[in-house]
Amino acid sequence: MDKIKLIEQEYTKKEIPDFKVGDTVKVMTKIPEGDKIRLHPFEGIVISRKGSGLRASFTVRKISYGEGVERVFPVYSPQIECIEVLRKSKARRAKLYYLRQRVGKAATKV
Repeated sequence: MDKIKLIEQEYTKKEIPDFKVGDTVKVMTKIPEGDKIRLHPFEGIVISRKGSGLRASFTVRKISYGEGVERVFPVYSPQIECIEVLRKSKARRAKLYYLRQRVGKAATKV
C-alpha cells in the first residue's frame, strides 16, 4: 500500500485550491486546436466530490441556454490548467443532486 502512495505523490504535486461542494468554481481546461492549445472555461456549482488522492474527482453543473450541463473533472488531470473559486457557500449535504430538478435562479442558489 505504501508503494502506491509513493507513486501517487509525484503526480499530486499540482497546487489545488480548497473548495467544497456548493462553491462556484471556474475550471480552465486545455483544448488542443491544431498545433496550439486553447484554454476553455467551465463555470458552475460543484455538486459532488468523490474519491481521494490521485483518483479524486468533482462534478460541476451549470445552466447553459436553459439546459443543465454537468461535467466530471479529475482533480489532478493534466488537462486542467487551473481552478478558481469564485464564490464560497455553505452546503448542508455532501451531494447536491437535488439541483437537477431546480429551474432558474433556484438552480444556482445553495
